[in-house]
Amino acid sequence: MVRLNMDLIAKSSNHFKNKRSYSLPTYLKKLTHLNFSNRNIEDIGYLLCLLQDDLSMCRNLTVLYLYDNQISQICNLGFASNLTHLYMQNNNITHIDNLSSLQKLSKLYLGGNSITVVERLEELGELKELHMEGQRLPSGEKLLFDPRTLLSLAESLGVLNINKNNIDDVRDLAILKKLTHFFAADNQLQDMQDLELVFSQWPQLHRMDLSGNPVCHKPKYRDRLITVCKCLNELDGKEINELSRQFLINWKASKDAKKKLKDERIMTGQITDPFTADFHMGPHPSSKYNYANILGKRNPPGCGRPSRKVRSEHSQLDSAAMRPRNVKIPVSAGLLSDVADNAKVCGL
Repeated sequence: MVRLNMDLIAKSSNHFKNKRSYSLPTYLKKLTHLNFSNRNIEDIGYLLCLLQDDLSMCRNLTVLYLYDNQISQICNLGFASNLTHLYMQNNNITHIDNLSSLQKLSKLYLGGNSITVVERLEELGELKELHMEGQRLPSGEKLLFDPRTLLSLAESLGVLNINKNNIDDVRDLAILKKLTHFFAADNQLQDMQDLELVFSQWPQLHRMDLSGNPVCHKPKYRDRLITVCKCLNELDGKEINELSRQFLINWKASKDAKKKLKDERIMTGQITDPFTADFHMGPHPSSKYNYANILGKRNPPGCGRPSRKVRSEHSQLDSAAMRPRNVKIPVSAGLLSDVADNAKVCGL
């Protein structure tokens, strides 16, 4: 097992090797970057106990590289109170702990570990980038987010990388309104409407990658996201042409305006069938038809039922047109008898 100690610190910097005239305390005061990547380090907890007095002099340390090791716990980094960049990806970390003292931290890299919950970042008010991609999660589980952590990052976080974490829902992330870069490739996102709702609340989003999600196969997937994210410059690794974006935005605006107008006409009772926009209930405002006619009032000249004379002439013409010429209609004896009996009854 390799522990982080002062000898390893001294060996890690070519600058210290080249500046033999510097004493170790002087070197530590000037130190801004420490690179302990790929050193098979398992324990950084030993660091503070062994080197507490010496490391307290690292007041200018801003960048610490601890990636590609075997570290299982984040601890004892309080000596680096001015740290702005911390690289701890590809270790064996299972929980996010002991970062509250790094209040100037702006970039945190924790990808490739075994973290199941993004939590305990409430004190990092200046954190601008969070990289959590590719966690080694138990089968069937997904990366989760503590709501308190999300709330604390809402006004600062600009870059979020959650690629390859079996995530199927991002609605909890809607609160991150300052995001400019969002990477969620190779997850299980599939609800297009949920994505549109969330992304509409990220007005500063410039770059996004959702490739490898089921939602990418939905109809008009790319067009719909471009119209929602009006500042997006790149989607799934492909640049967005400004002319194409403006065309899609104008097309959606026109479509929404037509739908709104149709909905308003339905609500006011002008149409009953949303697919038949020209069918009106009741008389058209320009119609001369008057309901008073139905109630028995006198019709205006030229309106209403035709005169008796006109109807008589029409009936004669119709009967004459329908009756064949030179055809005698036979009358049976029974019919004549019935006519005579009816005449007697009527007093004729």
